Amino acid sequence: MGPADLAQVLQPLKMLWQAQQYPDLLVGLNAADDAAVYRLNDEQAVIATTDFFPPVVDDAYQFGAIAAANAMSDVYAMGGEVLFAINLVGFPEDLDRSILSEILRGGAEKVAEAGGVVAGGHTVTDHEPKYGLAVIGMVHPMRVLTKGGAQPGDVLILTKPLGIGVVTTALKRERAEPADVDAAIASMMRLNRAVAQVAQAVGVHAATDVTGFGLLGHAVECALLSGVRFQLRLAAIPFLPGARRYSQMRMYAGGLGRNRDYFSQWVTFAPEIEAVDRALLFDPQTSGGLLLALAPDRAQAFQAACAERGQESWIVGAVIPGAGIEVLAQ
Repeated sequence: MGPADLAQVLQPLKMLWQAQQYPDLLVGLNAADDAAVYRLNDEQAVIATTDFFPPVVDDAYQFGAIAAANAMSDVYAMGGEVLFAINLVGFPEDLDRSILSEILRGGAEKVAEAGGVVAGGHTVTDHEPKYGLAVIGMVHPMRVLTKGGAQPGDVLILTKPLGIGVVTTALKRERAEPADVDAAIASMMRLNRAVAQVAQAVGVHAATDVTGFGLLGHAVECALLSGVRFQLRLAAIPFLPGARRYSQMRMYAGGLGRNRDYFSQWVTFAPEIEAVDRALLFDPQTSGGLLLALAPDRAQAFQAACAERGQESWIVGAVIPGAGIEVLAQ
């Protein structure tokens, strides 16, 4: 569902939610964050999230692993660790059950890689396969990462390249190069666990994972909740192999247009930035990286610690006083 429709359908729920009635619900419908967080005691808070979708790749095992990594990413965006997960499955009656077995195996092995376990699930009959997880995680109540903590003077760091949407759309249309697809799959299957652990160790002010709303959509949410302006530099933003070529070919997922229509009201571009590059910044991602705001004197330590764990990271912009998003060419 697009961001405009989502905002509309959630409005009645937000009107019912009152913070004073639920003091232990640290993160809920009051702000557009990545997961719900509920405090159990002074040392423990539960993180709850869910996500599922149709296949984005052809291989059943890879699809399961990607869907699981994507669902667990919200736990990492909140600064937590995964405890366990529940499978969510829609599957056609006329498809070989071995396909579903491979999907579930991919998901279960990815959850195990995260240090968690798949503890059950629910299945329904559907006209196309759908898979994902309901995920439960844990975090210290005083160490919850949210979208709303960015401060003027912070730098912005991104931990995965963009372009998943255009690459997977090109794959669906049988126009993608195998090497480009392989790079996209490797990115989607990589957990955000290591960078989240580094973020907790180094100390960051705000965090989100870049998924369906694209880089600009999730950046808008962070900037609005933080009461600041994000200044992004196109030249510093990493893209997957082939992403710009597929954007030139207009291999756009439906979500790209919905993201652009809704979030453009908060975004200004330098005039020299071409339409093909603007589109990529709205491109919906699956299992994308984390976007983090942290003090500049901690950026070097963050990037060094990520590199030690084999994780890439890029400084893509800065936080300044103001509102909304400004995209510069350089």
